[in-house]
Amino acid sequence: MKLRFLSLLMILSVSLTIAQQEKKVTNKGKFFVYWGWNWASYSDSDIRFKGDNYNFTLSNVKAQDRQTPFSFKKYFNPAFVTIPQTNYRIGYFFKENYTVSIGVDHMKYVMINNQDVKINGNINTGSLYDGIYNDDTINLSEDFLLFEHTDGLNYVNAEVKRFDDVSQWFGLNLENLQINLTEGVGVGILYPRTNTTLLGMERHDDFHLSGYGMSIAAGLNIAFLKHFFIQADLKGGYINMTDIRTTKSISDSASQSFYFFENTILIGGKFRI
Repeated sequence: MKLRFLSLLMILSVSLTIAQQEKKVTNKGKFFVYWGWNWASYSDSDIRFKGDNYNFTLSNVKAQDRQTPFSFKKYFNPAFVTIPQTNYRIGYFFKENYTVSIGVDHMKYVMINNQDVKINGNINTGSLYDGIYNDDTINLSEDFLLFEHTDGLNYVNAEVKRFDDVSQWFGLNLENLQINLTEGVGVGILYPRTNTTLLGMERHDDFHLSGYGMSIAAGLNIAFLKHFFIQADLKGGYINMTDIRTTKSISDSASQSFYFFENTILIGGKFRI
């Protein structure tokens, strides 16, 4: 009798162990999607403008992002969700701890007007600013230049990331709650819609492939109920835009390179197909 009871306990114990193993949350083979918002900052940059009648460089130009004031309509209504600075991505766990994904960091870049910068080069467009400049100081007034990537500074990129479950650091061993550290690298293209008014010329405001970027990121991912997560990332990177459209004329263009730093808050889900 005791032997049968011990055998039953062993069978029950093994069955529970197998059941627990079967219930263990795994990631390999799952797809994920997320949507979220970002706050960005940029290093100073030199911006070169060139055309048939001008060729000049502005040095150490300052810029900032443009946050949309919060409202439920602008941040959550599907008809307006692209107005704020947003991030969206789809990806795949090709290994238990590794993902590959593609997405868009929709940042906004706004040159700060009325700052004083150095200018080098020449202008001969029949404007008040005609002349030859040699390390002179100029004020970036609105009648001289408006320059912004506000619809937006679109960094279309592919990323490879690693996920590490660190739930045990917090004494957690729960099926429906995981805390993960994430880290990864990305590379992509810049496809901005640049809004520029230069020396009173007609502005160009269409999407245009303008350059490339690369980035590194690290963050915290909290997964719950097996299929949902919230995530906060810190991302830094380099952007080089060699061909920015500025006016209706294809002869006119600008170029710049700078570093960016981005904070994000994201909500998403993961699933099998």
